[in-house]
Amino acid sequence: MTGVAKNTIVKLLVELGAACSEYLNKTLVNLPCKRIQCDEIWAFCYCKQKNLTAKIAENRIAGDVWTWVAIDADSKLVCSWLVGKRDSGYATEFIQDLASRLANRVQLTTDGHKVYLNAIIDAFADDIDYAILHKVYGADPRPSEARYSPAVCTGCDKEAVLGDPDMKHVSTSYVERQNLTMRMQMRRFTRLANAFSKKIENHIAMLAVHYMHYNFVRIHQTVRVTPAMAARITTRLWSIEDLVNLMDRPL
Repeated sequence: MTGVAKNTIVKLLVELGAACSEYLNKTLVNLPCKRIQCDEIWAFCYCKQKNLTAKIAENRIAGDVWTWVAIDADSKLVCSWLVGKRDSGYATEFIQDLASRLANRVQLTTDGHKVYLNAIIDAFADDIDYAILHKVYGADPRPSEARYSPAVCTGCDKEAVLGDPDMKHVSTSYVERQNLTMRMQMRRFTRLANAFSKKIENHIAMLAVHYMHYNFVRIHQTVRVTPAMAARITTRLWSIEDLVNLMDRPL
């Protein structure tokens, strides 16, 4: 299609990913968010966790890979993200990064993943209004190895944990919809496909390009501008050319 070797294109995309990541890291600061939603989305690198052998693990990062995501419920800006395992160490790193980017006290909602609580206490102390949304699922007749999504959600329980969260805004709907956007726009997140990442470096680079495009280039159907414009980070609509030109900026 391009007349250029595949490895050359991959190398270019990795460099672009690094430039996007650096720009997002420097730009997404002092954010005036009020309501934040957090979630994690699953993918895998090189092979699925059940096929990971000791030999593979010695040579590369492989198996389950989770992307931690925080989204502003009002502007739809993805203000923080992190790739790693779904454990307390990565939860702490993710929430610490999120806290460093916020300009004021926020209301935060997560699912019932237990590692969030200590991470949020460590990062925010008592300067947070935090609530958990517990989803209740019905029985699924399919065996676990035959399904790629949870059973049907039959209800939700809201629990105030820290501060004084407004219970009518306790929701994870926006961040879960953003997870769908990721799966639709990045082929490597598509289930039951062979386009999964083979190298963790490529996986992270693609995420950086995606979030740069999502925040600055793609007009969000709800806010009618890009999330970055809605959050007043920029006053103009970026183009793909602007995004690619990030590689020419000094890091």
